[in-house]
Amino acid sequence: MISIAVPKGRLFEESIDYLYSRGILPEKFEEGRRLTITAGEINLLLVKPFDVPVYVENGAADLGVCGYDVYWERKPDVYRLLDLGIGVCRISVAGKPESKEKYFNSFYLKLATKYQNIAKSFFSKRGVKVDLINLSGSVELAPIIGLADFILDLVQTGRTLKENGLVEIEEVGKSSAWLICNRASFRNKSSCIKELIDRLS
Repeated sequence: MISIAVPKGRLFEESIDYLYSRGILPEKFEEGRRLTITAGEINLLLVKPFDVPVYVENGAADLGVCGYDVYWERKPDVYRLLDLGIGVCRISVAGKPESKEKYFNSFYLKLATKYQNIAKSFFSKRGVKVDLINLSGSVELAPIIGLADFILDLVQTGRTLKENGLVEIEEVGKSSAWLICNRASFRNKSSCIKELIDRLS
């Protein structure tokens, strides 16, 4: 039995479609309210995206479908095996259109994000001091109400930004979903995991 932590929400359907298309899952599944799904020799754990590397690192799951944004932020002690090529998006700084000049000419910025470590690392290399406000959702609201001047978040189509009067100012990095693996599982279930990787590739 191989256990795979799959992120609920935005990446869930793409992950299930990908595993099904490669013959890993015998059928497609709706997200629903279930927390585990057993399909043949595969046991899926449905968890929040930021919790995927936690389950994998601690051995509760052998494998996980993890956005690179989460991997970059968490820096878990796991193997990163394969770029699945799904959930492709950008990690970007955004703000009001009129704030662009301030962004590129300031040495101090007030920024809202759930990616605290990515933001610290990025702006530290630029020599810019940032006052970080930790928000886990609806970060687009922060510049609108004056809680922060800018946000750092995932951008896929840019539609949410546009609908809230914001613009993408600078790309920090790219993200897609990766297959990550628990280090002990990679040793103890090596033949099963390598076979699975071959099928996913």
